[in-house]
Amino acid sequence: MATLLLALAIIFNGLYAGFMLTFQTAIMPSLAKLTDDQFLPVMRRINEVVPRPLFLLTFAGIIVFPALALAISVDGRTDTQQWLLVAGLACAVINHLITIIGNIPLNNALAASEKATPTAPAAEVRAAFEPRWNQLHIIRTLFTIAAFALMVSAAL
Repeated sequence: MATLLLALAIIFNGLYAGFMLTFQTAIMPSLAKLTDDQFLPVMRRINEVVPRPLFLLTFAGIIVFPALALAISVDGRTDTQQWLLVAGLACAVINHLITIIGNIPLNNALAASEKATPTAPAAEVRAAFEPRWNQLHIIRTLFTIAAFALMVSAAL
């Protein structure tokens, strides 16, 4: 059971790291080329579509599976493997905290700006959102890549 949980921890963290890295290296650079009036509705729609069941399962899985893998006692797991898994879980938790405390409130403010009366100029809305969101995303992407690498290392 512990091997299965560690494998699921690695798979889910790998999928999530890939998603985050794709956003960092392809999606956000592509969106950066859009005008303010194009960028805002596209980013709003992305923020509506991403938190669907499969993503939320992955988002939860990057915490749940390593935590469960740690909760099960395993004969033969070295202290180093244990600490690598703990460090990987810590990185995944930090990723979640950045997402919940930083990116999600920015996403919510972006969504609210669409319904605001009067509406702020698109350039102001984008300036209040994009630079900070990107900074936070770089940090959380690095933490999720680290989580994946640490969990893979724990399995070796």
